[in-house]
Amino acid sequence: MASKAGIWFKKHLVAVSLYSSLTVLLWSASNINWGGQNWVDILEADAKGYYAYLPATFIYHDLNFTFFDQMDKGTYYRKELLYDYRKDINGHLINKYFCGTAIAELPFFALAHLYTLASDDPSDGYSKPYLIFIHIGALFYLWLAFYFIIRILRFFNIREPIIAFLIPVFIFGTNIFLYTAMDPGMSHVYSLAFISIFVFFGLKFFRNPQVSLIVLLFLLVGLIILIRPSNGLIVLALPFIAGNGERLFNGIRFMLGHIGTFILGLCLCCGIIFIQLIAYKVATGNFFIYAYTEERFYFLKPHIIDILFSYKKGLFLYTPILLVSMFGYLYLWHTNTFRTITHFLFLGILTYVLSCWWSWWYGGGFSGRVFMEFMPFFILLYALLLQGIVNNTIKKSLIALSVVLTLICQIQIYQYRHYQIHWEDTTKEMYWNNFMRIDKLM
Repeated sequence: MASKAGIWFKKHLVAVSLYSSLTVLLWSASNINWGGQNWVDILEADAKGYYAYLPATFIYHDLNFTFFDQMDKGTYYRKELLYDYRKDINGHLINKYFCGTAIAELPFFALAHLYTLASDDPSDGYSKPYLIFIHIGALFYLWLAFYFIIRILRFFNIREPIIAFLIPVFIFGTNIFLYTAMDPGMSHVYSLAFISIFVFFGLKFFRNPQVSLIVLLFLLVGLIILIRPSNGLIVLALPFIAGNGERLFNGIRFMLGHIGTFILGLCLCCGIIFIQLIAYKVATGNFFIYAYTEERFYFLKPHIIDILFSYKKGLFLYTPILLVSMFGYLYLWHTNTFRTITHFLFLGILTYVLSCWWSWWYGGGFSGRVFMEFMPFFILLYALLLQGIVNNTIKKSLIALSVVLTLICQIQIYQYRHYQIHWEDTTKEMYWNNFMRIDKLM
């Protein structure tokens, strides 16, 4: 019996790791946000704007979002966290944010609405069932993301024990945990899912081009942009995804050789993005609106060091496991120089562009939250690093370091929850005075 159990466990090691991690995540999410009145915090800040398209469209029929002023803010918002996501454009109120996240949330909103219609809960789009279902939706999209991340790692022949180890390391050792268990209404987990799907099917396409994959890739790009426009930069990863110049050239030639399908895919991509323009047209009478008004990119003033290392919001400071993943380039270089260069260029351009936003720290949040959706690229580097190390002592040391860094990240997330790490304005003094000092919260 023990032997059979051991064989089964070994065969299903990755699945056990994934579903165990998701179970812990579900427990954490329900413990943090579902009890008492904590559910009102499921949608905070930007998340309120992302979600608002759903009640605006299906309940209030009001894409000027005037229902925001009529809501009982004492019931559905903590007054100290009240956030108005609307902008006045020539006398018309519009939602500042794109509607892609709402489209991803739509199935779970629909389930919640059906539930409230059959129960005594208010069918107003903001009662407890709606927010709980939205949180469940975020967990579903995280599962979807890691389902395809696992397939990506297998595409690169990463061994099963390494994949199984990295699932909890990256769920709990990065801000994935925070933006799924604590702030599930933010756009990042949805972007992570669709970018992971895009990378996987991109790998399939360049290995074995198929007409259907052209359409699918265009559809995915449209959704990715509709959720968060800057994530359209994912198309710059296509050379890396291709793997070498010949495959890249052959893939492009295949697309252009099926010009009808290419045009269809492009039209579908633009059609998905056009959903946002329709919302603007309904709200203002104009298709083309820049909802962020005075907010913009300053491409001559990048904050690369700040976005990666600052105490305010440094990616590598608050999620140090991502810094360790950079050593994976040493092993990627030995297997595929083309992929090494294109991977590095993609992350470099991505970092540069994201650091040029006027608010390079992207408001409240933990670590560099805008990098979360690109986690497959970091996970792959870490997997290549672990797999490439031959010396057993060094490998065990890296595994131990991974566990330590995961614990450090969890402690810092706990401190973030309790405001020892400020959501926006942490300084060097604040950081080191509170470093690992959870005793201050006892």
